Amino acid sequence: METKKYGMALSGGGVRGIAHLGVIKALEEHGIFPEYIAGASAGAIVGAFYAAGHSWEEILHFFKSTSMFSWQNYTYRKPGILDTDKFEHLFATYLPGDSFASLTKTLFVSATDIEKGKNVIWKEGTLVRKVLASAAFPMVLSPVEIEGTFYADGAITNNFPVEPLLPLCDTIIGSYVSPLPVVQPGELTNSMAVLERAFKIGMAVQSEKKFPHCDILIAPHQLNEVGTFSMNRIDEVFKIGYEAATQQLQ
Repeated sequence: METKKYGMALSGGGVRGIAHLGVIKALEEHGIFPEYIAGASAGAIVGAFYAAGHSWEEILHFFKSTSMFSWQNYTYRKPGILDTDKFEHLFATYLPGDSFASLTKTLFVSATDIEKGKNVIWKEGTLVRKVLASAAFPMVLSPVEIEGTFYADGAITNNFPVEPLLPLCDTIIGSYVSPLPVVQPGELTNSMAVLERAFKIGMAVQSEKKFPHCDILIAPHQLNEVGTFSMNRIDEVFKIGYEAATQQLQ
């Protein structure tokens, strides 16, 4: 009897991406170990580390012990607040092979070519800078140059990259951690708030169209209230992902 092939699509969502680790824990407790992973942004980081053989505990420790907003990570003469290139050495310690070929699972990474304005899905070649590019959140993290082209957050053009899994997997598990909250008119009080809202709407509309492709979908609405960079809520986010996945799998 042929073994089922499980694939897992992991959306972006900043700190909310830690919910993916709770989902992975629940899957493993139910005897499900996805062999194909597709991720964008925070989902690309989780996916790459998981595909490299790290346990959910080890990846959770990475997020808890990494201080993104340390002064030495700030940019100098680059767009963004943080210099994405300064995280390369840290990521290389978790991805020592620096190649898709060195991974124990098949990985797809979504990023955005900001020069041509199109989505790219990487699945081969060098790895570390591609994962960093996928997670380069606009205005916060600087774009990443790869072979003369600048790339930024995969969430801009494809925050829920289910597509590469469709021809390969019998069962697709979607972990979507960027739910669109309902806002009151009084909350949209400045141009930045309206711009951020417009970005989130576009991302949600594009992503939700793909929900029917998932045999199992975990999209906990409780994450609505968690900010993209709320680092003080890591344990809470992990628990939300775990409980939502456990409930869905039962």
